[in-house]
Amino acid sequence: MSSDRPGRPADVVPEPEEPQATGSAAGAGPARRPGGRAARRREEAAKNGSLIRELPVLLLIAFVLALLVKTFLVQAFFIPSGSMERTLHGCPGCTGDRVLVNKVPYWFGEPEPGDIVVFEGPESWSPEVDVQEPGNWLSSGLLWLGRAIGVAPPSEDDFVKRVLATGGQTVQCCDPEGRVTVDGEPLDEPYVFENTPLESRVFGPVTVPEGRLWVMGDHRSASADSKAHIGDEWSGTVAVDDVVGKAALIVWPLDRFGTLGSPDIQGTEAAGVPVSGATAVAAPYAMGLVGAVPLTAWRRRRRRSRSG
Repeated sequence: MSSDRPGRPADVVPEPEEPQATGSAAGAGPARRPGGRAARRREEAAKNGSLIRELPVLLLIAFVLALLVKTFLVQAFFIPSGSMERTLHGCPGCTGDRVLVNKVPYWFGEPEPGDIVVFEGPESWSPEVDVQEPGNWLSSGLLWLGRAIGVAPPSEDDFVKRVLATGGQTVQCCDPEGRVTVDGEPLDEPYVFENTPLESRVFGPVTVPEGRLWVMGDHRSASADSKAHIGDEWSGTVAVDDVVGKAALIVWPLDRFGTLGSPDIQGTEAAGVPVSGATAVAAPYAMGLVGAVPLTAWRRRRRRSRSG
C-alpha cells in the first residue's frame, strides 16, 4: 500500500544545521575559546622554564664577553698607592680611585710622553702594596672578578705611572730651575705634587732604549719609579710590551668622575693622530655595540624560525 507522502531520493543526506551563536545578542563578538586562561598560563610557564634553562648559557656568554673586554678593550683598575697623588687618589685612609684603563689606543701606536699608563713592573721592582693571593680556585676567581671591575687591589706586579720619555730620548735632572729635562729641554709638569728636595732629584743622564719607557709618579717624593730603579739592568726603564693600557677615566668615587688627559709635557705635537680622552673611552663601547648587532639579529631570526 503506497504512502501519500512524496518520496525523496535515497542518496540525499540532509545538511547539518548551523550552530547557534552563544552570545547574549546577535552581532556579539566571537565566543570565548574554552581553556584560554589555562592555555596562557601554560605558555607563561613554558617561557619561564625556557628562561631558567637558558640562564646558565647567558651567564657563560656574559663571562666570556667580560673576559674578552678585559683582555682586549678596557679594564677597571684600583689605584693601590699614593704615588700618583693628586692626579689619582690612592693614599692610605682615603677612598682609592677606580679608573678605566683603555687598551685600544696602543693597538695603533705606543705610549706617548704625558700618558698615564698601567704596566707590569720588571722583576727588579719591589711591589708598592702587599697583596695576599688566595689559595683556592673559588677565591682566585672572585679576586679575578674584583680586579676586572676595579673593586679589588691589583696584583703586586701592577703599577701606574706617567710616561716622561720614550725610546731614543735622553732624560735627566735637573736644569737650573730643578726641572726634569728630555733631550736637554725642560718638561712642563704642572701636575707634580710634593717634589723631592732639589739635592735629591738629581739623576742621569739616561738614554731610554728602543721599545722602553721612562716613567715617574706625579707624587715625586712618594713614588718608587724609574728613578728609584736606575741601577737595574734596564736603567729603570720599563718595556712597552708590559704596558696594560692607558688610564683614561676616573669612574669612582663619583665626585671625582672625569677623563684623564695626556698633557703635552715636551711641548711637541704627537707624530700620530691624537686620541682624545673621550674618544678613547667611547671606542671600546662602540666596538662592542658593533659586535653585538650580528649576535642580536641571529637570535631574533632563530626565535622567528622556531615560532614559525
